Amino acid sequence: MDEQTAKNQKENSTRKSLNKQDSLVLKIVLIAFLILLSFIPMSMIRGLINEREMTANAAAQEVQQKWSKSQTLIGPILTIPYFYQNEKGENQKGYINYLPEQLNITGDVNTQELKRGLYEIIVYNSTLEITGTFSAKDLKESNLFPYDKWIETATINLGISDLRGINEQISLEWDNRKLNFTPGVDPHSLVVSGISSKITPQQLFTNDSIVHFMIKLKLKGSESIQFTPLGRTTKVAIRSNCQTPSFNGAFLPTEREVSSEGFTSKWEVLEFNRNYSQILKESPYRATTNEYRDMTDDNLGFQYTNYAITESTFGVNLLFPVDQYQKSTRSAKYAFLIIILTFVVSFFVEIFQKKNIHPVQYLLIGLALCLFYTLLVSTSEHIGFTPAYIISALMTTLLITFYMVGILKIKKTAFTIGGLLACLYAYIFFLIQLETYALLVGSIGLFVILAIIMYFSQKINWYNNQ
Repeated sequence: MDEQTAKNQKENSTRKSLNKQDSLVLKIVLIAFLILLSFIPMSMIRGLINEREMTANAAAQEVQQKWSKSQTLIGPILTIPYFYQNEKGENQKGYINYLPEQLNITGDVNTQELKRGLYEIIVYNSTLEITGTFSAKDLKESNLFPYDKWIETATINLGISDLRGINEQISLEWDNRKLNFTPGVDPHSLVVSGISSKITPQQLFTNDSIVHFMIKLKLKGSESIQFTPLGRTTKVAIRSNCQTPSFNGAFLPTEREVSSEGFTSKWEVLEFNRNYSQILKESPYRATTNEYRDMTDDNLGFQYTNYAITESTFGVNLLFPVDQYQKSTRSAKYAFLIIILTFVVSFFVEIFQKKNIHPVQYLLIGLALCLFYTLLVSTSEHIGFTPAYIISALMTTLLITFYMVGILKIKKTAFTIGGLLACLYAYIFFLIQLETYALLVGSIGLFVILAIIMYFSQKINWYNNQ
């Protein structure tokens, strides 16, 4: 009888052990399923972030359309007609585009903020002075103009990418003569958008082989201002109140200084630094498509958007760093880490504290963690990313902490979970701020977290051995 009782007790103990083991496995499967289920709202939240970013970009584009877009200055360029004989011996008229000997651009670019709903868009007003010289030396050596005579009226063209940015009448000082600009450019010029002025043969080159010019220009725009090194030597000096410039293009400034009051920058580009010569001759074969070739017959196909010209532009972006959407997207990429670790900690609490957490309660905790990102996006549009992150993390942490107090009935454990969640949010915030070392710090952090999980998991009696 005693043997039978002992046998029954052993069987019951084994059965209970197996039931506990099966229950543990089932709980792990349910938690894994709930983690996967949490990715459905997270995908929707990522879509929301992208949608809000697109809305912000659309608002910026709408303001830029009405104010003025990014500005690119090209020139000034002299477009001069000449005559030649084709293969049949017929007299033909052609055009050359002649670039400045010296090109100097100085000025101030002052930014200001415009509001469009929730969004702030940065635009600028610039005051520029363009000076330089044209030399007749290369033209005389080209043998296009016999006896150094300029037969017909030439055109000086200044390329401006968005003419709506012109604030006032622009005049040209050409060899101490004052000339007026008119809208539009010579159809044979390198540029397709800008202003131009006629230069008579008597004004083109006088007894001197060098002509000085000066253009004063007030120009407004948005996003960026770009320049083109068309001079044999091009020098640009810019001052601005923008505190967050981003220098871009083919050439970086030779000198620059950025402070809390703004920035100053200087560029110097030589003829040898670019891929085109001083004289650009209209191609007699492809003139209808506005393509050009230089005097060496190296077909460059110069148009305003031509590769060689646009590849040589340089300048500065003047955008205010509105990065809450990029940071929110980066933060959302770590959602899986926060959800998994929160569920793992809750699971360990179940095991060690002998408390039961229902799958529905896991689901509600997961939804609270997902709701953090909607709070983050919505508040960051009003107060910026950092305050929004702190507020959203604090609200989510407090919500889950007090929810765990109600579930576990143990304040110490619940507040420990809340503290761990707060540390996790702080760690993610630290990762988001990093750029160069984000991968390194993230990898080390994940390694440490995995080591902690492995340490506590070894204390679990997975097989319920006696």
